[in-house]
Amino acid sequence: MGEVTASITWEGPKDRGEALMAAICPDDPEDFSVELKGDENLVKLSIVVSSEGLGQSRMSVDDILACLAAAEAGLDSLG
Repeated sequence: MGEVTASITWEGPKDRGEALMAAICPDDPEDFSVELKGDENLVKLSIVVSSEGLGQSRMSVDDILACLAAAEAGLDSLG
């Protein structure tokens, strides 16, 4: 199997981006990198998932998206 790479990008306020970044807890943290860039007002959260095969990539992306969705729902309920 070849290496598979998938990217997830989110843009928004810095405090929300930091909270989303903290919420990422996939099963295989060695399979992804995360970066938060921007200024005090607007940031870009970039997540790159790299793994061997589509199945492993899908599981990692699913885990990351589930963590992000749960964190976003929590943030929305507070806001």
